[in-house]
Amino acid sequence: MKLSVFCGISVDGFLARRDGALDFLPEEPEEHGYTDFMASVDTLLIGRKTFEIVMGFEGWVYGDKRVVVLSSGPLDLSAARARGGKVEHLDGTPESIAARLEASGARHVYVDGGVTIQGFLRAGLIQRLIVTRVPVLIGDGLPLFGALAQDVRLEHVATRTYPSGLVQTEYAVPGARPA
Repeated sequence: MKLSVFCGISVDGFLARRDGALDFLPEEPEEHGYTDFMASVDTLLIGRKTFEIVMGFEGWVYGDKRVVVLSSGPLDLSAARARGGKVEHLDGTPESIAARLEASGARHVYVDGGVTIQGFLRAGLIQRLIVTRVPVLIGDGLPLFGALAQDVRLEHVATRTYPSGLVQTEYAVPGARPA
């Protein structure tokens, strides 16, 4: 099983504003590989805060993909299910979550949400990072990366630029443990 990150950040490294707002992201982003990436994944693994942000959007943005929401507390998934979401709740360590996902047949998992990405990266479970920098500085917000106990070496795979100014860099994470 492969675990990948695909995210957009401000040039100064923030996924969202402190309140979770994504208003700095382009309203009509050009195609930058997201559609192909989404076609390659069978499961999305998101944190509770990301789930709450997604629930603020109209409709269900994940189509018929399996969505697993991580939360250590109770979680009401009824509104997501009413929108057509195939959504479930899990709790545990990154290692135990990865093992349960693999045992359930997940092959390519899209990991999303700052705290979730950070936890799975610290656990050495992320194999691929695709980070798209939006040409804006927002000064403060929710960082993509947090404190690490040790360096995480990355292997550059590709960098792509887009007419709107988006710059996307893809990295492999050598030594990441297969889930």
